[in-house]
Amino acid sequence: MSSEQTPTTPSAAETAGPRPRRLTYAAALAALEGLALVVGGAWILVEGLVGDPDDRQSAVTGGITLIVLALLPLLAARGLLARRSWSRGPAVITQIMALPVAYNLLQADSVAIPAGIALAVVAVAALILLINSETTQALGIRGPGRTQDGERQS
Repeated sequence: MSSEQTPTTPSAAETAGPRPRRLTYAAALAALEGLALVVGGAWILVEGLVGDPDDRQSAVTGGITLIVLALLPLLAARGLLARRSWSRGPAVITQIMALPVAYNLLQADSVAIPAGIALAVVAVAALILLINSETTQALGIRGPGRTQDGERQS
């Protein structure tokens, strides 16, 4: 097997040193979104169980679904803090999924509008932090067609 075919992991030099602040901020934003999903899911679940919802089964299902969905950004945040290259994908997916939710919240005529603004700001900020070259390098992610040294293959 040639060296081009063997999977490589970030070298000790790439992961040595302090974690870039942008990576830490991206992890914090992903964790914040995950915690918000847990809190929202728990709220809906409790209201569905002890409150008087129109449809108890839908409320319980919705609450459980939000809690399970919270695992994606929470695991991504943990991976980002540990500098795992796989964690950027779930973090980016979380932000992309948050944008239509923010848009729908902005279309509401209620107190959901500030929540939509906050979610949109967090999602866009996290996306910018996640695609930043400093974050990419800290995670040991190379662009397509790049060697371990960062130079293009011919």
